[in-house]
Amino acid sequence: MTTIGIVGAGAAAAAATHVLDTAVPDAEVTVLEKSGGLCGRAATRRNDDRDLVYDYGANYLKSDDERVVELVTGTLDDEGMVDATEPVYTFEESGEVSPGRDADGHKWSYRMGLTQIAKRLFGGTDATVHRRTRIETIRREGGDSGDGRGGDGNDDRDAAWTLVDTDGEEWGPFDVLLVNPPAPQTAELLADAEWESPAREALREAAADVPYRTVWTAVLHYSFPLDRPYYGLVNTDKEHEVGWVSREECKAGHVPDGESLLVVQAGGEWSAERYDADPADNVAELAGHAAEIVGDDRLLDPDWTDHQGWRYAIPEGEADQGAVDAAASEGLYVLGDWVAGEGRLHAALANGLDVGERVAREV
Repeated sequence: MTTIGIVGAGAAAAAATHVLDTAVPDAEVTVLEKSGGLCGRAATRRNDDRDLVYDYGANYLKSDDERVVELVTGTLDDEGMVDATEPVYTFEESGEVSPGRDADGHKWSYRMGLTQIAKRLFGGTDATVHRRTRIETIRREGGDSGDGRGGDGNDDRDAAWTLVDTDGEEWGPFDVLLVNPPAPQTAELLADAEWESPAREALREAAADVPYRTVWTAVLHYSFPLDRPYYGLVNTDKEHEVGWVSREECKAGHVPDGESLLVVQAGGEWSAERYDADPADNVAELAGHAAEIVGDDRLLDPDWTDHQGWRYAIPEGEADQGAVDAAASEGLYVLGDWVAGEGRLHAALANGLDVGERVAREV
């Protein structure tokens, strides 16, 4: 039996687990997730009192990869899938809105939100998922960790991986380890890893070198409908304090009829500068920007709000593939949108499929 440990329950990890469940049927897969949710930045919240469902991280799933399309519309049950058919418009630093971008193809979510992707992927496997389990230490024991290339006898595979969480509990040993957190958090794990190999330092440096954009998000509810021809607005010149505004009411089942719910995501510079500022002040400022961009002063006064900061939201580069491959030769695979080099949900899912297939070939 092959034992596989996975750190993080993001979209890539969910896709990889889905592949491994079929391709390595005797594998025992254990997923350890630090938060209480699944699917990483493809995050969904509910407000049952107001009958609201909203995707406040990743906004939707694009149909930019045929394998991902087949996964979500064919392999998985597509019951409850919704498609925001309104187009995405653009705005620049001046705030002027124009229909300068096409409808972006499909903009999929679910009535229960984007986290359904990971829930359905994990739920269709025999993997064991432990939430609220933060891994603090990666330990590698045994094997030949000489040059990180596996050697003629593939001795680098004759090792066991053990994980230690913040409560001191040990998990493993695992024959193979998949690591799914954002690149900066992966670099932190590798910096303290008990793994004597040039591959560890090479991968740590590669992960640390991936730049990230910080995003601070406000969610704004209104008891009136907002009559606009678009689903979302994207800032194309990246000079505005706001990077994205979208209307959750365009997703069936997310917002009651006659109401509006805006997801307002600040630009990277504003988000980084105000990440630790008073949330109420941030929400008020973003509501003001939304009112100006959308052109409706009623948006200055939402009747209910929510917020979330994402310090490591969107990778703006990709990891060195040589370092990724060297670590894989010793049984540690990194995966996620930062490995794919594109900070989009479909890219994370596609990378997870790739890594799952690679692990299946190499175990």
